[in-house]
Amino acid sequence: MATPVTFPSSTPKFSLPLLFAGQAQKEFFLNQSFSLVDALLQIAVEQTSTSPPTDSSDGLCYLVKAPAEDAWAGHEDEIAVRLGGGWQFVAPQQGMTIYDRQDGALSHFDTGWLKAVEPNLPTTGATIDTEARLMLSELVEALRTLGIFANLE
Repeated sequence: MATPVTFPSSTPKFSLPLLFAGQAQKEFFLNQSFSLVDALLQIAVEQTSTSPPTDSSDGLCYLVKAPAEDAWAGHEDEIAVRLGGGWQFVAPQQGMTIYDRQDGALSHFDTGWLKAVEPNLPTTGATIDTEARLMLSELVEALRTLGIFANLE
C-alpha cells in the first residue's frame, strides 16, 4: 500500500490524517490514523483539576478530580480531552497509566488513581540498618502502587 504524502488537514496532537469531502479510499486514511493512534498512544495530562481551564487548546488532556465542577461535573476520575472547542471524556481502564505534566509524576488506575509516595530516606547512623530496611520496604510498596511490581501478598 502506498503511503500518502500530503494531507490537507490533520489532528492537532499527532498530526494524524483526517477525512475530507470527496476523498477516495477513505478507509485507507481512517485505518492509517487508527493504526498510528494504536502505535503512539501514551496519555499525558496537562494537570489534575476539578474544573476546566479557561485557555485550553484542542488535543490537550486533563485528569478530572472530585469534586468536579462546571462542564466537568459528573466526570470525576475521567480524562477530559479538548476537541473541536468542547470537552470529550474518556473513562479510565483498569491498569491505565498517565503522566501528569504539572506534577512530573505517573498515576496508575486501580479502581481509583494512585500515585507512588516517596519513601523517607534513612537519616541517622545508630539505626541505619533498620531505617534502610524500612526505606526499601516503602520503596517496593511505592513501585507496587504504580504497578511496576506485582502485588503477590
